[in-house]
Amino acid sequence: MDSMLEEQFTAMYRCHRVAVERYVLRRVQAEDVGDVLAEVFSTAWRRYEQIPADPLPWLYGVARRVLANDRRAARRRRDLSDCLAVQPRADAHAEDVAGLTGVARAFSRLSSQDQEVLRLCLWEELTPSEIAQVLGQAQIAVRVRLHRARQRLQKHLRPTSQMPPATPVGIQQEAKDACR
Repeated sequence: MDSMLEEQFTAMYRCHRVAVERYVLRRVQAEDVGDVLAEVFSTAWRRYEQIPADPLPWLYGVARRVLANDRRAARRRRDLSDCLAVQPRADAHAEDVAGLTGVARAFSRLSSQDQEVLRLCLWEELTPSEIAQVLGQAQIAVRVRLHRARQRLQKHLRPTSQMPPATPVGIQQEAKDACR
């Protein structure tokens, strides 16, 4: 950026930093404000040419999205931590323990592509259209991948041919339950 744009950005920063800081402070703990502010103004710097004439509402919108991303990331870390912390209790029924290890074993037998699409669906709770965006694929291709991955997981979950085939919804619930 040339010096004129730097001066304009600096003036905007000085004018609106306190307002954005207060906005953020009302939504997070004080020790996290600096990180959020840095991300907000870093985004503003990268997208300076897109900032409207009245930048404060735009900056609030950026702050809102940064905070939402931080909350989602924290939730995902917490969910993953909870999932990894699932340890069989001494008083757990052998059947429950076998179910947890069975789902984990079946999941580990899947290809990395199947694991990826199932994780996005089950762990991240994304819709097929959202998964398509993440993977850069057509929505119909993702639906097919998801269907096939569920079938393969179902196949690995069935210990014998005597068991009735599980439904994809049942597989989803069983996999979600294993991570809770």
